[in-house]
This record gives sequence, C-alpha cells and structure tokens, in this order.
Amino acid sequence: MFGLEPHVLLLLIACLVAACAFEFVNGFHDTANAVATVIYTNSLRPWVAVVWSAFWNFVGVIAGGIGVAMGIVYLLPVESLVDQNVYHGIAMVGALIVAAIIWNVGTWYYGLPSSSSHALIGSILGVGIAFSLLSPNAAAVNWSKAGETGLALLVSPLFGFSLTIVLMFLLRRFVRNKAIFKEPHKRKPPPIWIRLILIATCTLVSYFHGSNDGQKGVGLIMLILIGIVPVHFALNSKLNPLDMRDSLVRVEQVMGKLNAAELSEADRQLLAEVRVQTNTLDRIFEGKTDVKQLPEQDRFEIRKAILLLYNRAKKLTASEKVPLSSIDRKTYEDSIAQMRTFTDYAPWQVSLMVALSLGIGTMIGWQRIVKTIGERIGKEHLTYAQGASSELVAAAMIGASTGFGLPSSTTHVLSSAIAGSMVANRGIKNLNPQMVRNIALAWVLTLPVTMVLAGGLFLLFRTIMPS
Repeated sequence: MFGLEPHVLLLLIACLVAACAFEFVNGFHDTANAVATVIYTNSLRPWVAVVWSAFWNFVGVIAGGIGVAMGIVYLLPVESLVDQNVYHGIAMVGALIVAAIIWNVGTWYYGLPSSSSHALIGSILGVGIAFSLLSPNAAAVNWSKAGETGLALLVSPLFGFSLTIVLMFLLRRFVRNKAIFKEPHKRKPPPIWIRLILIATCTLVSYFHGSNDGQKGVGLIMLILIGIVPVHFALNSKLNPLDMRDSLVRVEQVMGKLNAAELSEADRQLLAEVRVQTNTLDRIFEGKTDVKQLPEQDRFEIRKAILLLYNRAKKLTASEKVPLSSIDRKTYEDSIAQMRTFTDYAPWQVSLMVALSLGIGTMIGWQRIVKTIGERIGKEHLTYAQGASSELVAAAMIGASTGFGLPSSTTHVLSSAIAGSMVANRGIKNLNPQMVRNIALAWVLTLPVTMVLAGGLFLLFRTIMPS
C-alpha cells in the first residue's frame, strides 16, 4: 500500500487511528454543547437528542468545506510541511495527536467543558516551536495564521457572553409568555413553539460543530497523509498540475517587474527565493504536454514549490517598500490562489472518516459535560429562554467562524453564552463561582499545557526514530 515498508505502513495506520480517536473524543467531549439545552428543558429525550446531534455533526463534516482544515494545516511552519522525511512526519503528527487526546480525556473525566480546538491548536504550536529548536533557521510557527486563530478563539466567547445577555433582554421585553423564563417541569415538554426553537438551535449547533470541529480532524488527517505519504497526497489528484502554468506565468510577470537593486536586503533575499521556486516549477513543467509525463516524485516538488512560493511572495508583496501597483498585487493574489487549489484539498474519504468518528463519539460519554452545562455553570436550573438564546448565539458565532475559515471553540462559545444567560437573569451573583473558576482555569491552561506536552513528545519521538 502506497509502496511503504511494512513498519512505516503500520505507523501510518496507527496515526490515522489516533486521528479518528481524537475526533471520537471530540465528539463525546463536545456533544453537551448541542444537547444540554434540549435535554434539560425536556424538549427531547436524551437518546433522541444524542442521535439527532450525531447525525447533524456527520452532515456538518461532509458539507463544511475545508477552509478551517487548511487553517489548521498552515499553523505549522512551511518548512515542516515540505520535509519529505517520513519519520519526521510521524513524529510531528504523533506528538500533536497524543497531546491533544491526553488533555481532552483528562478534562472530560473531571467534567470540565474544555476546548478541543484549543487543545489541538496548542499541540500544533508546541510541535512548531520544538521543530524550530531542531532547525534554528526555520520559523517556529506561522504566527500570522496563529494570530488570526488566537483572535477568533478569544473574541468568540466574549461575543457569546455579551450577545446572549442582549438576546435575553429582548426576550424579556417582547415575549409575553413568562413561562419560558421559569424552571422547566421535570416531566413535561415546553410549549410547542419554544420546543421547536430549542430543537432547531440544537440542530444548528450540531451542524456547525461538525463543519468547524470536524474540519480540524480533516486538517489533522491531511497532515498525517502529507507527512507520511507525501508523493501520493501532495497534490489534488483530480486536477491536472499542468493547468497551473498560466498562473505561474502571471506570477513571474509580476515578480519580473521588481528590480532587486532597488530593494532592501531582506526583500532581495525573498525575491531570490521566489525566483528559485518559479524556476523549479518551470523546470518540472518544461516539455510536458500530459500529466502522465510527470513523475510521482515531481508532485511533491510541485507542492513544495507552491507553498514556499506563496510564503515568500506573500511577505514580499506585503512590504510597502516594494514598488508594485494594486493591479499587480491583485494579479499575484489571484494567480497564487489558483495555484493553491492544487495543494489545499481533502479527499472525500478523509471527510467520511472524520464524520463517522465524530458522529459515533457524539453518541457516547456525553453525560459528564451535559451535567456541567445544564446545572453547574449557574446557580439555577436552565430555563427555556436561557437554552434557546444560548444555543442560537452559539450557532451564529460558530457558523460565522466557519464562514471565515477560522477555528472556533464550540465549548467556550456555548459555556460563555450559558454564563451570559445566567447573568441576564439575576446578575453576576447567579454564576457558580467554583465552576466558573474551574472552566476559566482549564481555558487558561489548555494552550500552555498542550504546547509543552506536544513539544516534549515531538522531541522524544524525533530522538527515538531514524533520522
């Protein structure tokens, strides 16, 4: 299979199983985000709610696209993504998966709504920093992408908290049926209209959780496949690499307008590296008229050249001192975006693996976090209005993040929304201070702990594996 040696094939299978295990854990860790409100308001029976949520998580993964997945992949420095050493790839993905799973299982065991997104991203950052220790000239992390991701993870809970308070205020102002603001009856379902709203918001949170968190699993598996079997998964097999030649010509035309003598030393170095990559692509494509004429090894070289070209040219064109017109910059951006369609992809089989893992995980182990969401964040039982407003805000925030291709923490968005609904009812004193402290502590510790754990595991794996 893939022409791999037996022991490498076993390691590949182990990494894929571990990635599916991460999504499985993600499923039962985060299921409460969708089902807690419908369970605690008697809108759906627990087993119905969990199966319903699992189905929409599955659909979300399949239909969610790959924007977030590629955001996860490109958190790592480009140099680590174009390292063709199989054992380096195994060490990288093995370390980040194991670290994320350890943290997720630990927080789930103690019933803490911790973020799977934070755990995965922290693990990736830890691996990137550890990689830089072994390769001092390489960047530790794609910090621009990390900055976008970090801002999204920080802002979304704050918006979730604030918007839920506003929504609760509007409900109190305009809804005459005050029964929705009281504790649900232990055995009776809510009024039909609020029940339908709660089921709809549960569905939306489940779908957007699949489309956002599921994409993280897709990105994780693509890291595995690219790292261990780069020749087979370097480029989208459905596209003909020769079709990117027109875009390459436009990139060369734009770069050709720059005079190295007029640039700063740093920009001259970037321009030289850009021309190295365009020359590499020209050499590979020279004389080729059919995709069958491209050796498999050249596919990885094409991927490597595209990623390095994008990375270097992006820095170059971002400089205000580089004399390029807005038209030239737009031409470059459009051309490089077309070239990246060959590298930014995920086979349908990968999405199916993740969708099944997440969906099955959603149906198992959900009780611990559900109890925290429904009973322990505030000092009162969740009301119909609180459940509906919290999930509506959470669904909107997660959906917006997915639309912008940014990872979002479903756990933190909904937990903060629940907290906001509790504050809207009786003020800050209505929060359970001990549980809020525990959740906040898990939030603060997730990134540093997973970074240290993943970085340490990466250095350990690199030490014991062949170089």
